[in-house]
Amino acid sequence: MSINKEQIKTALAHVLHPTEKQDLISLDMIQDIIIQDKYITFTLEMPEKNDVLANDLKAKCEGAIKKFIDAEAIVDIQVGINVSKRKKVEDTPQQQAEPQQILPGVKNIIAVASGKGGVGKSTMAVNIASALAKTGAKVGLMDTDIYGPSIPTMFNTFERPNITTQKKLIPVEKHGIKMVSMGFLVDVNQAIVWRGPMATSAIKQFMTEVEWGELDYMVLDLPPGTGDIQLTIVQTVPLSGAVIVSTPQVVALDDVRKGVAMFKKVNVPVLGVIENMSYFVPPDMPEKKYHIFGEGGAKRLAEELNVPVLGEIPLDQPIREAGDNGTPIVIADEEAASAQALIKATENMQNELTRRATEVNSTKKVDIKFRP
Repeated sequence: MSINKEQIKTALAHVLHPTEKQDLISLDMIQDIIIQDKYITFTLEMPEKNDVLANDLKAKCEGAIKKFIDAEAIVDIQVGINVSKRKKVEDTPQQQAEPQQILPGVKNIIAVASGKGGVGKSTMAVNIASALAKTGAKVGLMDTDIYGPSIPTMFNTFERPNITTQKKLIPVEKHGIKMVSMGFLVDVNQAIVWRGPMATSAIKQFMTEVEWGELDYMVLDLPPGTGDIQLTIVQTVPLSGAVIVSTPQVVALDDVRKGVAMFKKVNVPVLGVIENMSYFVPPDMPEKKYHIFGEGGAKRLAEELNVPVLGEIPLDQPIREAGDNGTPIVIADEEAASAQALIKATENMQNELTRRATEVNSTKKVDIKFRP
């Protein structure tokens, strides 16, 4: 018989917190349950570091699963520290019933995504954020690519965020953009070797334990693909829309289909597709245009999927140099061809947001239920 999440929750409801006299499920201390045959993993979220208590609760959780579900189960429990749990553990049951509002001061939350890596998604995200900031908008940029954070390098800043008296991170700010990235919290040469539940827990804390303040736009630089982090985000906050980044070649466009399909499946509007590395114009032959990776692929696919093409960004040296030097091209050289294309793509994205705001009901966060 296959094991499902409800069985896990029922079993763990038998594990009582020694001081709060409530079970771990009621205290919302069990997160990110993943099941693969007899392998069960989840995160035990603690309000503060307490190795003695964590080890005691881990042993009791494993015992409950083996007693009530399967004695041969392989139980892998990760411990996460989430200071927001400190309030939850102390709250009364009536207070716990009130949902926490996440990112309440943010007007528009935009996910920049790609079906595969290497298409310039982070380059698009930092330049979209920069183009928005240049208009005078209040902008935040959240690097949700836990395993391969790019934002610190692209802004040439590696300082560690300060912490408020309420134990919240203060975003690093540069060029008028508030930023948070795992790259600010770990050494640049340190590999992040985490299981999925730990990464998704970090993303939740980026949303709830950071002093974002009032923002007109929050740009999320997503990892490539359609995995745990993407699902965690759409379950946690209502996205205003998603921008899909691709290159013109067929193998990249095939992955765009998957990305668009994922967002549509969870009712997140796709604002459009940006085709990066669309063409190359030699500096010494400006009348020439070479479509190195193919021509018109994103336009045809966008028509097929009924989404707009927001922009076609040329493959040129200045955009690469700007990223390597830590100043996005729309700030470093606004007159560059790639900068102009990115600014226009951002304007098209804003127009699409405005159109959706007047024509379509606002997006809500998604409640995803998996069949056992």
